[in-house]
Amino acid sequence: MTLRLYNTLTRRKEDFVPLDPHRVRMYVCGPTVYDFAHIGNARPVIVFDVLFRLLQHLYGADHVIYVRNITDIDDKINARSRELRGNRNVPVLDVLKEITEETQRIYLEDVTALGNLKPTHTPRATAFVPQMIALIEKLVQSGHAYVAEGHVLFDVSSKPDYGKLARRALDEMIAGARVDVAPYKKGPMDFVLWKPSDEETPGWNSPFGFGRPGWHIECSAMSDALLGETFDIHGGGIDLVFPHHENEIAQSESAHGGHPLARIWMHNGFLNVEGEKMSKSLGNFVTIHDLLKDWPGDVLRFNMLRTHYRQPMDWTVQGMKESWKSLEAWYESANAVHAARVSDALLSALSDDLNTPQAIAELHHARDDEVAGGLALLGFRPEPQRIAAKSSLPESEILAAIAARDAARRARNFKESDRIRDELLARGISLKDSPKGTTWEVKR
Repeated sequence: MTLRLYNTLTRRKEDFVPLDPHRVRMYVCGPTVYDFAHIGNARPVIVFDVLFRLLQHLYGADHVIYVRNITDIDDKINARSRELRGNRNVPVLDVLKEITEETQRIYLEDVTALGNLKPTHTPRATAFVPQMIALIEKLVQSGHAYVAEGHVLFDVSSKPDYGKLARRALDEMIAGARVDVAPYKKGPMDFVLWKPSDEETPGWNSPFGFGRPGWHIECSAMSDALLGETFDIHGGGIDLVFPHHENEIAQSESAHGGHPLARIWMHNGFLNVEGEKMSKSLGNFVTIHDLLKDWPGDVLRFNMLRTHYRQPMDWTVQGMKESWKSLEAWYESANAVHAARVSDALLSALSDDLNTPQAIAELHHARDDEVAGGLALLGFRPEPQRIAAKSSLPESEILAAIAARDAARRARNFKESDRIRDELLARGISLKDSPKGTTWEVKR
């Protein structure tokens, strides 16, 4: 069965033919670890985990290398480090490490709870600064980059096909972009490879002075070190096409004699929440960590896969309830079999550019053994405890609310007792009264 994937670079589906079928290589841009990841950040993790599983199914688990990086050098992290350091007399890099390691730990726990496999490599940018410096030196020596006032910048004019991923001409990009205007830049679209650091900002010694790498060079250096100059698939969210992935292509191809960085570029679509763009100002900014307090990870994963990865999706509570209902029925079927198999129909759907909605549709009329096999390939493990209902309310708070309701009933204040019951129900807690007292259970 031929795997076909949509290539953002060519704007068409292409037959996937790995450079080496015994070493299939994929790189996906990971999180910047300074705060909890939002639910939109979970989408590429889940999408490319399904692709990782599919590639393992087709080529063998030992023949697929999957890299998902950790960005732990970033100005937002630097700001958080200064804030946390305060007046403490400790090295700023130690504070940065403290923040990023804890945030990474929580992130990895959360994405694991969503059913994702551990990538082959999860490199941290701070561990690859020497490789970044070497790559920047190569770009300077070849005339694709220049040093100016402690900065090193990539000269976009040195790359005639710059913009080929975004499919935009240079003039159009200049007009539409919020570019950093600086007197030391030769061109408005030239981007930073290295920038100076003061004593309050994390930095490393380099031939260009004490400083830190730009964001784009991080991924180029890590992918080069772990996957080679050219690899099979590069993935990420659609928001990364420009400028991040465009700049990765420019600097990597320029450093490697024009050799392509990746053969296929894949991007997942945007995610809205209840029909609106997610933002803290709208109060609909939802983190993976918070959602996992109220919903099983399998339900969040299934809800994400109901929409094709390239399409925008709307994240709704109603959608999660529907996902939970479907999974419960399939888990009952899957738990009844001793041997699982993946149906040709489901495998065909996934091989058509990860058509997970069609793969899910195939589960609706599959035999029990095919349901079990299909769920496993999609990243679900139908043990009963993984779909168990849960609530973010601590049990002590639930019991206190029940006691308050009992007191209100004894005082014949039925309006207050109904209010407490309805408030608990809104939080997913259903009460049941009997002559022996009140019991509760989590409902969705």
